[in-house]
Amino acid sequence: MSDFDLAVCAEMMFRDLPLLERVRRIHGLGFAVEIWSWHDKDLTALAATGARFSSMTGYLHGDLIDPARADEVVQTAELSIKAAETLGVPRLNLHTAELVDGQAARPRQRASGQMWLTAQRTLERIGDLGAAAGVTFCVENLNTIVDHPGVPLARAKDTLALVEGVGHPNVKMMLDLYHAQIGEGNLVELVHRCGSAIGEIQVADVPGRCEPGTGEVHYPAIARALRDMGYRGTIGLEAWAAGDSDEALAAFRAAFS
Repeated sequence: MSDFDLAVCAEMMFRDLPLLERVRRIHGLGFAVEIWSWHDKDLTALAATGARFSSMTGYLHGDLIDPARADEVVQTAELSIKAAETLGVPRLNLHTAELVDGQAARPRQRASGQMWLTAQRTLERIGDLGAAAGVTFCVENLNTIVDHPGVPLARAKDTLALVEGVGHPNVKMMLDLYHAQIGEGNLVELVHRCGSAIGEIQVADVPGRCEPGTGEVHYPAIARALRDMGYRGTIGLEAWAAGDSDEALAAFRAAFS
């Protein structure tokens, strides 16, 4: 039995099944369910599965860091809140800049002071939306070495600084330890440093982005560190299965039990 609320990304597991069947399968195994996009899904059908959903995307377009595009993030965050109501999703995911098929829609190689200030002001607005609706917006850290080049303010140290700078109870971190391992490492110290800024944690092993035990990250040590600091929130497996999805989920559960 786990001390944590374990969730699994339905976009990445049981890929041979239709999405609704993946959701039912994950739910039947006792996990909460994470999805990515919501605008291209039948939310009523997803809700009818009886699954408990942990998180999904919290915007459709725009950049937190760009004064010309920040309003798009806010406007589509409002739409995401309405979608979240259908599924009962408590956390909505944000990135510092828009991704299209995983890549930066408008790549930038440097962060400016204006980017920091715009992101902070935009997150304050979004935090107020979240407070009114009873949801938490989580800013996800990304790696810019392998998966998401050209996304400024994406490293965990930057997303943490943004969240702490905003200081809003409805703005937290989506602390992705796969991305952090590639970009920064020192994960045990990182989770302690992030502390109360964490809204949810996502995991996958490195390299390969598969389940715990397939790479270099010793996730049982991460689990111990999280228990020691009193974290009892959600840990989501945002990973591909190295082989069989059922075996991957068993390895995930074992790493955090």
